[in-house]
Amino acid sequence: MEDIKYNRILLKLSGEALQGNHSYGIDPEFLSSLAEEIKKVADLNVQLAIVIGGGNIFRGVKGATQGMDRATADYMGMLATVMNALALQDALEKKGLKTRVLSAIEMREIAEPYIRRRAIRHLEKGRVVIFAAGTGNPFFTTDTAAALRAAEINADILLKATKVDGVYTADPMKDKNAVKLDKISYKDVIVKGIKVMDSAAVSLCMENGIPIVVFDVRKPGNLEKVVKGENVGSVVEGEAL
Repeated sequence: MEDIKYNRILLKLSGEALQGNHSYGIDPEFLSSLAEEIKKVADLNVQLAIVIGGGNIFRGVKGATQGMDRATADYMGMLATVMNALALQDALEKKGLKTRVLSAIEMREIAEPYIRRRAIRHLEKGRVVIFAAGTGNPFFTTDTAAALRAAEINADILLKATKVDGVYTADPMKDKNAVKLDKISYKDVIVKGIKVMDSAAVSLCMENGIPIVVFDVRKPGNLEKVVKGENVGSVVEGEAL
C-alpha cells in the first residue's frame, strides 16, 4: 500500500463546490469528477468522512438577511445539505464505493440518523460516511459541523476543500496584493479574522489538536496529495512561530 500520512480524514465540501461552472444547483460533470478524486483516496484504505454544505441550493444566513426567521432559514439550509449528500452518495456509488449518509435531522426513509459510534463503525468497515444536516441545530454553520464531527470521530485532519489554493492575507479575487500563507496558527486565524472557517470551527479544531488543510479541490490529484502529506494548500495548526 502506498504511504499515507492520514488514516482517518474529515473532508469539508461547500455546497458551492458542487455548482461547478453553474450559478446554482449541482453540476453533474463536476460531481462525477469529484467522486473520482474521492475514490482515489478511498482506494488507499483511508477512512473518509465528508461534511457537505448547502449553499448551492439555499443558505440560511442569506435567507435571514432577507427578512426570514433565522432558525427557519437555517433549517432550510440543513435540508439543502441532505439533497447534496444524496447526490454525492449516488455519484460515489456509481464509482463502486460503499457509502452511508448520516443525518443530524432524522429522516429514516433516506438516511440513517447520526449516531457517533455507528459512524465510526461504518468508517472501520471501509464505507465513506457523508454527514448531512449540519449539527442539526440552527445558528451553526457547516464549518462548525465539520469541526465537531472531526472531533467526534477522532479524525487525524480536517480538509477544507475550496475554490482557491490556500489561505491568503486577503481575498485574492479582490486584492492583488494578497499573500498566500503556507502555514498559520489557529490563534492567528481567530485574532486576525482571516477567513478560513468560522471562529467556532477553528476553536474546536484548536482545542482538539486537529490540523486544518485548505486546498483547491478543483485541481485533479490535490486531495490524494494532501492525504499523502504532500505540500498542497495551506495548513492551520499549532502556535504562531
